[in-house]
Amino acid sequence: MRFIALDVETANPDMSSICQIGIVHFENGRPVETWSSLVDPQDYFDDMNVSIHGIEKRNVRGAPTFKQIYAEINRRVGGQVVAIHTAFDRNAITQAASRHSTIPPECFWLNTASVARRAWPEVAQRGYGLAPLAVKLGIEFEHHDAAEDARTAGMILVRAMTKMGLDLNGWMDRVKRPIHGSSIAQDGNAEGPLYGEVVAFTGALIIPRHEASDLAACAGCETTDGVTKRTTLLVVGDQDIRLLNGHEKSSKHRKAEELIAKGKPIRILTETDFLSMVAQ
Repeated sequence: MRFIALDVETANPDMSSICQIGIVHFENGRPVETWSSLVDPQDYFDDMNVSIHGIEKRNVRGAPTFKQIYAEINRRVGGQVVAIHTAFDRNAITQAASRHSTIPPECFWLNTASVARRAWPEVAQRGYGLAPLAVKLGIEFEHHDAAEDARTAGMILVRAMTKMGLDLNGWMDRVKRPIHGSSIAQDGNAEGPLYGEVVAFTGALIIPRHEASDLAACAGCETTDGVTKRTTLLVVGDQDIRLLNGHEKSSKHRKAEELIAKGKPIRILTETDFLSMVAQ
């Protein structure tokens, strides 16, 4: 069993302003290699961010930029399962790549906060932050150091695999499903600009599935748990769209394509396009 754990710190509220990155390689349940680097974000340092991680502008003087270390990041995480604690780190990497005109690494992101909420019912609603979980599981670490945070996220995943008897593939599937098996179906806002659309979701989304459903409903969409003849929109996780070559599509994706082939007017969107559409 091999996977990567990753964490970043940012200089200011802009998630692309990465000022430190940590990557830890795990094999057979143990961290075996750590790589970390300060990063010159080519941006200002906000006092609030500095108070959290202690990294100041003077600390990154002479450090490489994100673009200069991107090849190393991609070499380490490309094609791998990458554990992150909350979607913040994935979004930061994606936005930094866009800012520096590079393509985000093609990897399989696994949110260990989502893993923890399913492995330990007592933290399903609160207490699933990195620090509280580390205390709960007896993991010692120096919080807000990127390499330490990455290692801790990886250890949380290892503990969850042991507790639940699920391997990496099992967890990649489990986090796509509701915590308690609850439905996300709801009616759309009749005043919304997308009223009349019927949307379903599939794949690994950046935001929780229930939040995506809420956004769609506010914009007027009726949201459903599965693809039916009434479906007009299928939202697919960005990484699922990018990595379809050589990988099996979800049952919802296949069913939508079957209905399209029969003449049903279903549009397939990436999560990014969906979020842009409901934000208008």
